[in-house]
Amino acid sequence: MKVTLLGTGTSTGVPRINGDWGTCDPSEPRNRRSRVAIVVENDAGSRVLVDTPPDLRDQFLRCGIDNIDGVFWTHDHADHCHGIDDLRSLRYGRSGPLPGYGVEETVRRLRARFSYVFAGEHGYPTIVNLEVLDRLRLFAGFTVDWTVMPHGPAKSTGFRFGCDGKSIGYATDFSEITSEMVALFKGTDLLVCDCLRREEHPTHANLAMALDLAKRCGVGRMVLTHLDKSMDYRTLCGEVPKNVIVGYDGLTVSP
Repeated sequence: MKVTLLGTGTSTGVPRINGDWGTCDPSEPRNRRSRVAIVVENDAGSRVLVDTPPDLRDQFLRCGIDNIDGVFWTHDHADHCHGIDDLRSLRYGRSGPLPGYGVEETVRRLRARFSYVFAGEHGYPTIVNLEVLDRLRLFAGFTVDWTVMPHGPAKSTGFRFGCDGKSIGYATDFSEITSEMVALFKGTDLLVCDCLRREEHPTHANLAMALDLAKRCGVGRMVLTHLDKSMDYRTLCGEVPKNVIVGYDGLTVSP
């Protein structure tokens, strides 16, 4: 099993559209960050996508991904779902829609915003068959566990995927560590984790919170993602423990 980080940036990416790199070195390619998403893949070739950011087409092309078995959404914020139309290309040649999942509130909001994706329109087929996670526990050869996480005044969904005795967790866009999160990610072999900046933030984990989650859950290794323009790649690499990896766009890691 392995995870590919399609994007590792904030909602505005790095650099921002005005060319603002912050304290990130523009000459370091790993500081160029698109909006966050991951693909988890097992040895049988099954792939699940988590989130559909606005940069999805470029991310798929760059990482050589031309098919997935299903998509999971953490929440409906623009940087996590506004690339949803790029799933149309993955619908071609399929006998039916792509399976899609989210918690009830996320499903409701996505259906309201992108009705044509889930119901078809003007002769175009349905792209995604969207369902509430509810009791889903197995999908495409993976075990699937999840929990709802605080994301400031909103909520996000954390996932844990398992296969062949290994586990990969994904915790992005959270602002507080809950007992349910600790239970979900306990003993995870590899955890991809929100880490916006060093200073505290009202809706995201900072570096101290991310490292605290890794310690409390006893994870094997942690990969940091959702990094803003203050998080220079090389500088951050020199600050984190040996079992923590600073993520970058296109990085593939196995548990």
